Amino acid sequence: MKKKFNVEGMTCSACQAHVLRAVEELTGINSVNVNLLSNSMEVDFDENLCSTDVISKAVNNAGYKAFIPGEVKAIENKKDYALLKLISSAIILLILMYVAMGHMLKLPMPSILCGTENALIFSFTQLLLALPIIIIYKKYYISGFKKLFKRAPNMDSLIALGSTAAIIYGIVSIYMIGYGLGHNRLDIVDSYRMNLYFEAAVMILVLVSLGKYLEGLSKRKTTTAITKLMDLAPKRAIVIRDNKEIEIDALEVVKEDIVVIKKGYSIPVDGIIVEGSASIEEANITGESIPVLKKVGDEVYSSTIIRAGFIKIRATKVKDDTTIANIIKLVEEASNSKAPISKLVDKISGIFVPVIMLIAVITFIAHMVFGSGFELAFNFAISVLVIACPCALGLATPVAIMVGTGKGAEAGLLIKNAEILENAHLIKTIVLDKTGTITQGKPKVVDFISYEDDLLSKVYSIENMSEHPLAHSITEYAKSNNSKILDVKNFESIDGVGLKGEILGDTYFIGNNRVLLNNNLENAPLVEMYNKLSKEGKTALFILKNNEIKGLIAIKDLVKETSKTAILELIKRKINVVMLTGDNELCAKAIGEEIGISNIIANVLPSQKAEIIERLKKENNGLIAMVGDGVNDAIALTVADLGIAIGGGADVALESSDIVLLRSDLLDVINVISLSKRVLNTIKGNLFWAFFYNCIGIILACGLLYAPFGIKLNPMIGSACMSFSSVFVVLNALTINLFKVKRLNKNIEIEEKEDSIMNQLVLNVEGMMCKHCKAHVEKACMSVAGVIEAVASLEENNVCVSYEGEVSKDIVAKAIVDAGYEVK
Repeated sequence: MKKKFNVEGMTCSACQAHVLRAVEELTGINSVNVNLLSNSMEVDFDENLCSTDVISKAVNNAGYKAFIPGEVKAIENKKDYALLKLISSAIILLILMYVAMGHMLKLPMPSILCGTENALIFSFTQLLLALPIIIIYKKYYISGFKKLFKRAPNMDSLIALGSTAAIIYGIVSIYMIGYGLGHNRLDIVDSYRMNLYFEAAVMILVLVSLGKYLEGLSKRKTTTAITKLMDLAPKRAIVIRDNKEIEIDALEVVKEDIVVIKKGYSIPVDGIIVEGSASIEEANITGESIPVLKKVGDEVYSSTIIRAGFIKIRATKVKDDTTIANIIKLVEEASNSKAPISKLVDKISGIFVPVIMLIAVITFIAHMVFGSGFELAFNFAISVLVIACPCALGLATPVAIMVGTGKGAEAGLLIKNAEILENAHLIKTIVLDKTGTITQGKPKVVDFISYEDDLLSKVYSIENMSEHPLAHSITEYAKSNNSKILDVKNFESIDGVGLKGEILGDTYFIGNNRVLLNNNLENAPLVEMYNKLSKEGKTALFILKNNEIKGLIAIKDLVKETSKTAILELIKRKINVVMLTGDNELCAKAIGEEIGISNIIANVLPSQKAEIIERLKKENNGLIAMVGDGVNDAIALTVADLGIAIGGGADVALESSDIVLLRSDLLDVINVISLSKRVLNTIKGNLFWAFFYNCIGIILACGLLYAPFGIKLNPMIGSACMSFSSVFVVLNALTINLFKVKRLNKNIEIEEKEDSIMNQLVLNVEGMMCKHCKAHVEKACMSVAGVIEAVASLEENNVCVSYEGEVSKDIVAKAIVDAGYEVK
């Protein structure tokens, strides 16, 4: 059983490690994943041996709070006062700094704060100014000492110890000043009044809080992709009930409801169009900004937008079952997952704070032993406590994973977990299914040769009983030729061969060249024609009647326009590309020559694909990825090291694949590999910085360079460095958002679909810089007669024009040029 918990009180990677350890020690726990960024925890446990209450109690005993979202604890609507606290404490700190250091900078000071005789007032003033800041940030002391007493120290413990030590030293100094004044020992007074450490004690708190505030702002940006996805789903829907249109909450829509969507509105649920037609922008699902024409019978998806037209749909997937809901769930799970590289970091984080505390103690003792004096030894010990930063280590991996998976989702690349994202760039062999992956998956009949009257009707009758994609193409062709359905008996589908059935007492067989082998017809007529069609890249099928060849039917599935570009890029990256197909070798080689693949495995039965993947793995071909349509290739996708389902958004096999490419574009395989490499490089950069910073920082803080070079690190500078080290890690991860996906850049004219209400034209436009430019281009296009919709995109630098009747591309281009822009 899997349950997700919200966890309160985690501030650094040490906290994350303590929560993880507390739950892992329980009986019946299968796996635990704690996410510092989202303050959440996912636990897989045996409900017969453990329960949510036991898990929550274990976390609570460790010094944190765990609860199931929406059940255990009500979320209070509290205003975030972090910025107000920061500003007020910073103002008080500036006053304190002026009082403590003004005389050193020769700044004007009140006489009551100057001179040895006023040392007690001078020191008490600093203590009184420090107290408000201590009270404002008392959480560091409460959390830090609480975790320390529970033997689970974290970053707050280091801050609390360092700050408390400085405050205690300052209070002791006040007593020593009082003693000196009372006994006329002005040397003691002068010694202590210049080294009170109150400003250092509270500056640590302010700088750490500033760092946390900036870190929080940066962290929010890492979750922007998920937030954007959540905002895409419309909140309201118009449905027809009792023959009336009523507006309801989108979550109240149920299956089979008829939903009305007008121009400019988002579709609230997944469904099938039952009335009307529309131009729909599916960028929210596929990342493709060019609207798609949809008509009766076509599927539509939640969160997509109607740019032109009007439709009524029958709801098929609602609430948490919609496409956008599944995408959000997948992205959240991937963001919360852990990469293998983070395991070492987790182990280090678990012992980091105790080791730092030990180093601070050793530093103090060593400097005292070697005669540095109490003040200097104390200074070095505090510097060690406040400069060490487990946060930078803890954030190095998860922020990069969260930004990477979010960026992938924006581009239509759904990556299931962190391990997949980390390993995708290691792919050495890619196995591509042909139909629907390399080709468009929309085969059409291009040749029909018949030696018998009304043969097409008989073929139509048998193929109409099959669900195979080729059967669908043949039946569509037969319908367009007004063929009739005849009665079929003893229908049989033979896997990897073809279809068989009896019509009017005769046995008909429609299939590939295996039909000839099964019926001893290898040298029969039409074999030469079959080979000729195959060499042209067509899938040819024999039509047999009572073991005699009566005809041939050839089907062609066009190669996607991006397939060749993607395959050449893969080969350029020294990745071995293999094409799997059920077609015969002649047809397979023809397609292979067209797209640049030489490694081809033909005549493959669907059941053999997984076996071939296993064989390639045994041959040590490196990390093997299988790219398929996600339905017929489900087993092969599971067997491969990396399963990539390429589909149009709704019918992809999410369960059997590791990555889902929503655009059905092979270029996105390149994008996945590039994104993986970018994320891993960012993680490595973050980890290098985190380790480098802590190593150098601790060396400087403990005074190893003081004796030979006189280099000493002030605790205030140490706390500032600690604060901004974690900010740097988060900001570095945010650079992943600069990643550019690879797209085929060209003008596209979308032909009118049969029975559609409009045509579309897409033009690349140069010179659009802002939303005003966008509006000018759209207005220019709308001025052309016949244009009913114009949607410009600043991201794609193009404009999609929807029109009725005949509209010249040149006229639209001229209107854009006249508006002051260039058309490419």
